[in-house]
Amino acid sequence: MILVTKTFLPPQEEYNKQIKRAWDNAWLTNRGELTLELEQKLKQHLGISNIIMTNNGTLPIQIALKLLAKGGEVITTPFSYVATSAAIIWENCKPVFVDIDPEHLTIDESKIEDSITSKTTSILATHVFGNPCNVEVIESIAKKHNLSVIYDAAHCFGVNYKDQSIFNYGDVSTCSFHATKIFHTAEGGAMFCNDEKLYHKLFYSHNFGHNGPLKFHGLGINAKISELQSAMGLSIFPYIKTIFSERKKVVDFYNAHLNFSLLSKIKIRENTQWNYSYYPVIFDSQNTLLKVLEALEKEKIIPRRYFYPSLNTIPYVNGGTMPISESISERIVCLPLYVGLNEIDLEKIVTIINKNIC
Repeated sequence: MILVTKTFLPPQEEYNKQIKRAWDNAWLTNRGELTLELEQKLKQHLGISNIIMTNNGTLPIQIALKLLAKGGEVITTPFSYVATSAAIIWENCKPVFVDIDPEHLTIDESKIEDSITSKTTSILATHVFGNPCNVEVIESIAKKHNLSVIYDAAHCFGVNYKDQSIFNYGDVSTCSFHATKIFHTAEGGAMFCNDEKLYHKLFYSHNFGHNGPLKFHGLGINAKISELQSAMGLSIFPYIKTIFSERKKVVDFYNAHLNFSLLSKIKIRENTQWNYSYYPVIFDSQNTLLKVLEALEKEKIIPRRYFYPSLNTIPYVNGGTMPISESISERIVCLPLYVGLNEIDLEKIVTIINKNIC
């Protein structure tokens, strides 16, 4: 079976070696030696000044919303994973959807200002499939209206925009280190922030609000990553270049062999060093998509309708009509992309798709 993704696993003995360090220290959580080492390695690799590792990729969004959105209206995208909208509602804020750019698939920055009200406190935008939002325009709008900016950068490990990490943009950026991501800690995530005062609030917020063992800075939650998770990250870290180069080979194959006279794909924003995180293709209709999926599944090839459905249509959201997002979400699918996907399987995937879109 060929799935949409396959978790990259280091040699088990290398993971065991890192686990032994945690065992020998008898320190399994609460920012031990492995977590501190991994944070330093990632800071240097990514070119960032601050990072807070977390136990998943959703809590960083919730913490950022708790500190910055303050129960107000949050302008966001309907084209993202459900965690983006769910976090807004979970933190007792109101999602206000803005439709997407049909080429880049990110929030349409030209439509944001029309949705700002006196209750708007934040913009929560998603860099879709590692493709950056128009961060300059969003920053300008946020400054004009005194709004905070949070980026859901779950797919963005290794993405650079204008020669710096995409994590350096926004008041807070968040990332996922879930097992399906390019770099992972089995389950995990991180948040990034360049403002020292806000970073301090983020830090204590992810550790119950502690100021030492007996005092508290303020309200907090448990978002700490464990040493077992950090051990996985340290084991994978030496393979980052290999992971990127192998994924690029798969992307290059699709680019060279799919029939783009009958398909379209995401437009990567100019000045972006992309990370080959996903390979979405957009069909002319949902009927064609379903026909292709049926043909692929007969051969035990399982892509993913990602993102579907458009988040504004989820019952507990009640987000109005977003015609572009709704149309794209019905016609888009992410093709298999992972280290180890061989050319024989890629030829099979491409042949089935090209045959069934004619």
